[in-house]
Amino acid sequence: MAANPLSGSTGSDSTGSEGTLRWGVVATGRIAHRVTRDLACLEGAELYAVSSRSRGSAEAFAEEHGFAVSYHDGPSGTGYQRLFSDPKVDVVYVATPHAQHFEVARAALEAGKHVLCEKPLTINAGEARELVRLAGERGLFLMEAVWTRFLPATRRALELTGGGEIGVVRWVQADLGFPAAYDPADRLWDPAAGGGALLDLAVYPLTWAIAALGFPSGLTARGHLNQDGVDVQNALTLEYPEGAAAQLTSSLQAAGPGTATISGTTGWIRTGSPLYNPRTLEICGPDGNIRVEEFAEDTEGFIHELRETARCIRAGLQESPLMPWNETVQVMELLDEARQQLGLRYLNDEQARSTTGAS
Repeated sequence: MAANPLSGSTGSDSTGSEGTLRWGVVATGRIAHRVTRDLACLEGAELYAVSSRSRGSAEAFAEEHGFAVSYHDGPSGTGYQRLFSDPKVDVVYVATPHAQHFEVARAALEAGKHVLCEKPLTINAGEARELVRLAGERGLFLMEAVWTRFLPATRRALELTGGGEIGVVRWVQADLGFPAAYDPADRLWDPAAGGGALLDLAVYPLTWAIAALGFPSGLTARGHLNQDGVDVQNALTLEYPEGAAAQLTSSLQAAGPGTATISGTTGWIRTGSPLYNPRTLEICGPDGNIRVEEFAEDTEGFIHELRETARCIRAGLQESPLMPWNETVQVMELLDEARQQLGLRYLNDEQARSTTGAS
């Protein structure tokens, strides 16, 4: 089994009280609202600036969440460009649709801002490598916001598997799906926005497989594309040395239990649903008895990735040991391979070849 890529220690789960970090939020959609509600609970965080394409959206978001200033598109530039030009902004959270992540995160880094960017970090591995290069060159913090990696239930599951609670892990099964009504104007169904089940949902089953088994030696992807070339359902099989395997599904057509099961030689662990934010773990050890561990939260759960971002910035780290750059790039490489097998193409792929030299 490959080394557990999520087992790095962050020390204390507290940022301390040294200095206030002034946050900027780019975009005002559903995920921005959810994350910002947790950001308001983060110690040492100031909700300083928000940007949107429209003045109305920016001002309404700022008023609802208590931001000091808001920016929107205008003659002097886009809303996010104006936000990045504000010297008071220390760190930005990027919550735009997938296909805009690269452009916006790159502009933030070029402006000298630390960046927490929604998953997937980019559309393809070429873009991810370019952001990593730029962050390294500028001495800035950059992290993909895969919030599941930082949750107490996830950390506990890895503690149990690492301690041999279920023996040697040999198999992981994980699924995530829901029936989404077709709407070509919605980002989920828009190929220009990076829509589809793979980039939007598959990262969560992948998180559990990689946590338990590491990165695979082989990948097989099967799925179905709709008339717009967007994947509506897919199944990934990850292969490992000595026969270990993971079977992962994501779907915009069907509802599933939304759980992950880690199976070892002497027992198993099953997450509660949804697997991206589980509040319970079922653990079955060698004696065959099942116990349940519960994880209470005062916030929605985004607080943990936000706290890690603040901790790293204050510590002078450019990347988190729980979400290091090389693993973000490796996951994007897996998704690139899956998309190639599925026949899934995006405009960003061609742009990456011409601007970053990606193959």
